[in-house]
This record gives sequence, structure tokens and C-alpha cells, in this order.
Amino acid sequence: MADADPNERLRAEADALTPSVQAQGEPSASPMRDRRRKLLTVIGLVVLVAGVIYAGWYFLVGSQSVSTDNAYVGADIAQITPMVPGQVTALPAHDTQTVKTGDVLVRLDDSDARIALAQAEADVAKARRQFGQTAATSAALSAQVQARGADIASAQAQLGAAQAAYDKARVDLARRQKLAPAGAVSGDELTSATAAYAAAQANLVQARAMISQASATRGAAAGTLAANNALISGTTVASSPDVLAAEARLQQARLDLDRTVIRAPIDGVIAGRSVALGQRLAPGTVIMRVVPVAQAYVDANFKEAQLRKVQIGQPVTLTSDLYGSSVVFHGRVTGFSGGTGAAFALIPAQNATGNWIKVVQRLPVRVALDPQEVARHPLRVGLSMDAEIDISGK
Repeated sequence: MADADPNERLRAEADALTPSVQAQGEPSASPMRDRRRKLLTVIGLVVLVAGVIYAGWYFLVGSQSVSTDNAYVGADIAQITPMVPGQVTALPAHDTQTVKTGDVLVRLDDSDARIALAQAEADVAKARRQFGQTAATSAALSAQVQARGADIASAQAQLGAAQAAYDKARVDLARRQKLAPAGAVSGDELTSATAAYAAAQANLVQARAMISQASATRGAAAGTLAANNALISGTTVASSPDVLAAEARLQQARLDLDRTVIRAPIDGVIAGRSVALGQRLAPGTVIMRVVPVAQAYVDANFKEAQLRKVQIGQPVTLTSDLYGSSVVFHGRVTGFSGGTGAAFALIPAQNATGNWIKVVQRLPVRVALDPQEVARHPLRVGLSMDAEIDISGK
């Protein structure tokens, strides 16, 4: 052993000691590996069970509905605007007040409207009297036409007499003209016959002119009668155009007077009143709003990928941040908006630069609520809601 190499002796001793060291380390490392293996196994089992539970929940429950918290209460708000100009004399309604259909909201000064109504009533009375006057004028004009006919008959009779006198004067003159050369007729007699003939001829011309004049006068009277009859022909006092026009103005005056009292068009709550006592209003100015809270609905903005199975008529359950999860509202899908919210924005999103990033769009879905539930738990426009639509088809 003395001749042996010292290095070999050291290696032999190290090899002899290594098994003993390894034997001493194995008992401490094995329990740690076992615990780590068990822990990983437990974690894996937990993850697997959670995955199975989620998969079962999704296929049994989660896939049967879609939900969103991007939903808000809405209503068809009535804007109150005056129809006639006027100064505000009374303001019975105030903000937050509950009103019924027909309740007085604003009163305007009605002095001008009452004067206009009185003038319209006078115009109707005047139109009725004018119709009666026109009818009486037709009777008078008809009598004038008959009188002008009698004038024509008289003129024709005068024409006959003038014609006879003319014929006699012409014969007398011709006879005397034949006897004059023989001296059987004096010159004075011939002159008288000539003068009588000329006078008879003039009377004849005058008689004919009188007939023409009488005929023209009768024609004018007949034309006036026809024009007057055209105003009343086929009508009565009630159906006369002038009377109808006057009555229409009367109805307008009454309507303007009624419009000086502004009433609630629907049941609801007053909101946004912007009118003061003594203020002069112009037609079309929005002075307040009536919110029909009993007819509230919900517009739920669902992601486009969620609407694959959503249909009109499907049931919806909703909760409000106002009442919390303890109060559940029920409703039904009544319709879909014609476009997404971005499409109807004041400045629609447009890609003109080429730097396009896809953004998931949301489509408003209209949900009608149960009126009885809304009556028990009133809502207000703009409140946040959580909506869940049952798409299972059950």
C-alpha cells in the first residue's frame, strides 16, 4: 500500500464516501418531491373541476341568455310649446310636479284672442246678411228683366204705329206729287204732305231705336241677374262660400283663444321648465317637458356578437341601480334600432387615413317594461339598468 499513488488513494477514499453521502441525502429530498407532486395534482384537479363546472354552466345557463349593463331608461317625452304668441299670466305647473292629461300648465294673456273672436263672430253675421241681400237682389233683378221685356213690347207697338203712319204719309205724298203738275194740289198742301212724310220717317227710325235700346237694357238686366244668381245658385245660407269662410275664421279665432291655455298632452312629470311669469312667448318655443314615467322603456346596447339569437318578443329581466338587485323588472324585446349608436352620432366615425382599428359596435335594443312593475317602482329617464335577454326559446 505504501507504493500506491497518493492520487489514486484519494480517489478511492472519495468513491467510498460518495455512496454514504448519497444515502444520507435521499431520505430528505423524497418527501419534498412527493408534496410538490401532490400539490400540483390538487391544483390540476381544481382547475379541471372548475373548467367542467364552467362548461356545464355555460351550456346549461350561460348560453341561454345574453346580458349587458349598458342600458338606460327612456320615454317618449312630450315637449310643451305655445301655439300662439302671448304673455305668460299664470304658471300653475312647476318642475317635478305630476300632471294628468288636460291639466293646465301655462296661461297666456287672451285679450287679443277675445277681440279677434268678436270680430270673427261679426264677420259671420255680416256674411249671412249679405247672402240674404244677394238673394233679395236676384228677385229684384228678375222683376227688372220682366219690366225690360214689357219695354220691348211697348217699343214694338210704337214701331208698328210709326210704320203705319210712315206708310200713310208716303202714300199721301205720292198721290199729291202726281196731282201737282195738273194744278189739282196747291203748293202748301204738297209741302204739308212732304213734311208729314219726313216726320213719319223720323218716328219710324226712333221707334226702331227704342226697340234696340229696350233689348239692350233687358240684356244688361238679364246679365246682372245671372251674375247675382251665380253667387247663390245651389247654395243656402249654411253652404254659402262667404259664410263658410267667415265661419272658418271664427273657428280659428276660437282655437286661438283656447290655445292661450296650455294643457298637458299626456300623463307624466314636469321637467326642464324654462319659462317665467310675465315672459312673452313666441310659437314653437320649448318651455317645458312632460315625461311619461308610467310608459318608460329601456334601450339596451348589446354588442353585435350578442345579437345572433335575439328576437322580438323574447323575455328580458332587468335590474336598476336605483333599487338594486332586490327589485327585478320584467319586459320583452319590442324592436331593434335601425343603426348602431356610432352610425347616428353627430360626427360618425370614418376611416380616411388607412389606420383602421376594428371596434366592437353596439346596437340599441328596445325593451318594453311591465307597466304594473313600473307603477310599483317608478323609474326616471336616464337611469342605468342591467338587462338580460332569455334566448333559450322556452
